[in-house]
Amino acid sequence: MTVLLRDLRIDDPSDADSVARVRRAALPFLITTAPGVTFEAAAAHPARQLRVLVAEDSDGLVIGTAQVGISHDSPEPGQSYVNAYVDPAHRGRGAGSLLLRGAEEHLARHGAVDVYAWVLDEPYSRAFAERHGYRASRCAHFLRLDLAAAALPALPEPLPQGVELLPGSAFAADPRPLFLADAEATSDEPGDVAIALDDYEDWLARTWDNPTLDKELTTVVLVGGEVAAFTAAQTDGATRYGSAMTGTLRAFRGRGLAKLAKTDSLRRARAAGYTEAFTGNDAGNAPMLAVNDWFGYEICATETRFTRKLRTK
Repeated sequence: MTVLLRDLRIDDPSDADSVARVRRAALPFLITTAPGVTFEAAAAHPARQLRVLVAEDSDGLVIGTAQVGISHDSPEPGQSYVNAYVDPAHRGRGAGSLLLRGAEEHLARHGAVDVYAWVLDEPYSRAFAERHGYRASRCAHFLRLDLAAAALPALPEPLPQGVELLPGSAFAADPRPLFLADAEATSDEPGDVAIALDDYEDWLARTWDNPTLDKELTTVVLVGGEVAAFTAAQTDGATRYGSAMTGTLRAFRGRGLAKLAKTDSLRRARAAGYTEAFTGNDAGNAPMLAVNDWFGYEICATETRFTRKLRTK
């Protein structure tokens, strides 16, 4: 059957539903919702040149999708990404190749030099990437916690002197302290492409206003009234909770504040009815892997970052 390529119909909620369905089928370890798909396309910075590509069969069934864009927040120009997802029930019909070709053509038109793609670390997906000229780079793990049954640690009573826990919603009037904390933590994250969070308005538009960010279940640790650590929570509004980012500012590391933030957030998520918790860690991020192992998270899948050059500089 013929497979057709097009862009997401941003004004059609059923199209976002279809894209979310495919992403969940291909990568069930992410918090994916239809409102999140629509928001991603609508809130993208113009310099990102974002496209959400859709592959559908001749009957109009969406069987694949891809996120494609320029890493405009990298200090090194020409960095780009494509993350393609094909419903496992519809593999082998050419949707993946069509999405990748469309993505690379788009990126080349906008000056991309290097393109990066996360690929599920299993034989079919790795072979697809290698067949299209990509080479393996670093790995990252998806981790899952049975939140309903987990023996979560208790919060210390009382909290250490000068330490306070607040939900992210407490910063609704002025989220800038969380932006600054996120920027510092992100700059220390291991990765192939350096990211510089230095655009507050873009962060507000893409991160703070994202409908999957659960500000009530996000936990911020203050020390002496200053933001010291945080864990940002994503939820699907039903049963699934995800740790989008956990970070401790450099001046406060080594004091167990990341554990404190995650303990508070996980306990409140369970009380709110969430039964599964997911997170992701770079395979080289030993400190966060140790923290998540302490909570009882288990690796449920691994991704490998693949890359290839679209053109020489």
